[in-house]
Amino acid sequence: MCYDGNARPPEPPGEKRNATGRDFVLTASDGNPFNAYLAQPSDGFDAQVLIYPDVRGLHQFYKELALRFAEVGVRALALDYFGRTAGLTARDESFEYMPHVGQMTLPTFFEDVTVALAYLRQDSTAKVFVLGFCMGGTLTLYSGTRGFNIAGLIPFYSGMTRKFIGAEGTVLEIAHKIQNPVLGLYGGADQGIPVEMVKQLDEELDKAGVEHELVIYDGAPHSFFDRKYTEFANESADAWRRVLEFIAAYARN
Repeated sequence: MCYDGNARPPEPPGEKRNATGRDFVLTASDGNPFNAYLAQPSDGFDAQVLIYPDVRGLHQFYKELALRFAEVGVRALALDYFGRTAGLTARDESFEYMPHVGQMTLPTFFEDVTVALAYLRQDSTAKVFVLGFCMGGTLTLYSGTRGFNIAGLIPFYSGMTRKFIGAEGTVLEIAHKIQNPVLGLYGGADQGIPVEMVKQLDEELDKAGVEHELVIYDGAPHSFFDRKYTEFANESADAWRRVLEFIAAYARN
């Protein structure tokens, strides 16, 4: 598990703008309805981000993260993974997510991504970035192989060894197919993602000629980007800065 029910995203830098958020339901082309959450600045935006949650799906951390993005001028949509197997039920502490994770397939996940991207693009030409955490970070990198016309990929502590049903290989095995700039953020003390694996991803992206930066925060654990980890507040602040600078740079390209 990446974030528990008490986790909350750190505050981003800069002055806050007015923003609103709402829960709603999207329906993929195969008929799958799934939960989503949209946060929007009240005075316009120049970039958008599609958020992939951790293994628990669309829980409160990601709704608040979407609002934090909107408050700094980036429209954000967070999606849920489990509409096909768990329906539109809540992803709170009582949700047993692992049986549903085991039933996920990459092709059906991309059906959901396709409609989420279409929703963001139906009324805006602002570029779209994909940002994900843990399992969502892994899926972020997979998304870079699909020709989705994404401006950039921002994986936080993306696992390297998981192979989803319908995938051609692990992230490390398909990294040469990634087509979009990457900003990856990792904890140097993350026991599930050894630094050696991050370096291997770096090498694969180098070989593929992908613009990228992979940042390793020494001593930081998995899921360090959390307000309650006060001892890693500086790392979280730096992560926010890098994410917003990455979005600003590639939104203009």
